[in-house]
Amino acid sequence: MRGLTGQAGGDIIVGVDDGDDAAAVRVRDDLAVLSTADFFTPVVDDAYDWGRIAAANALSDIYAMGGDPVVAINLVGWPRDRLPMELMTEVLRGGLAIGAEAGCPVIGGHSIDDPEPKYGMAVTGVADPHRLIRNDAAEPGLPIALTKPIGVGLLNNRHKQTGETFDAAVEVMTTLNRDASAAALRADVAAGTDVTGFGLLGHLFKLCRASEIGAVIDRSSVPAVDGALDALRDGYVSGGTRRNLDWVRPHLQVGGGITDDDLLFLADAQTSGGLLLIGEVPGYPVIGETVAGAGINIR
Repeated sequence: MRGLTGQAGGDIIVGVDDGDDAAAVRVRDDLAVLSTADFFTPVVDDAYDWGRIAAANALSDIYAMGGDPVVAINLVGWPRDRLPMELMTEVLRGGLAIGAEAGCPVIGGHSIDDPEPKYGMAVTGVADPHRLIRNDAAEPGLPIALTKPIGVGLLNNRHKQTGETFDAAVEVMTTLNRDASAAALRADVAAGTDVTGFGLLGHLFKLCRASEIGAVIDRSSVPAVDGALDALRDGYVSGGTRRNLDWVRPHLQVGGGITDDDLLFLADAQTSGGLLLIGEVPGYPVIGETVAGAGINIR
């Protein structure tokens, strides 16, 4: 993206400047259109579950902005000479199931012949332009809430290496962020993001940088998916997670008693993770607070 700039315009509310979850364009004073796309290679062996996870992950960007998805289209790369088309049908069936759960029609899409299978969606949503949840709107002195436990990256990596399956991870990844988004709006939350590939620390750092604030995280308050800490102990840390930590480490202040394993857990690359919300949201744990200044203090 270096050297590229987004288009400017009076109706572009959210563009590419701060790497927010979706683009937002005002079409009326009371209506913004949100647009996002996401796809990835398989994170589980079960084709139907992969479709469900990829769809929930794509829809999450709309929910992270405080919006409602209204239509999605499939994005598919498929090695037609190596994998049966019936398997692709199962992936698409999983995506349709999540779309139906979200009340978001999945209408067609586009596919290409690809040596490695890929699946996801482009999603269009709508939101009140005056109530968007943005990553550049955080203020100091507010609680930080997290709506899903983290650690699915550790379990997915263990799954890839051993074949073990983890129902808890699949449950987290296929749970829509719809209810969390609605709860955030009811609580008048103005700032937030979802936790995906950059991990909790990476997405929090992006939010802090965009909002020109700092944050304090209480490691003991961050919930873990069942089995994730065992996978961490046994060394199932992905290369992406290590790169996440390398990227954000210069911006961390680490308190006594915080280990490298703690940092790797907080940097674990998530798929279809929860929402990271600036403000107290009933029903979800508070894991820290925003502060004046810069950087992330982990205690």
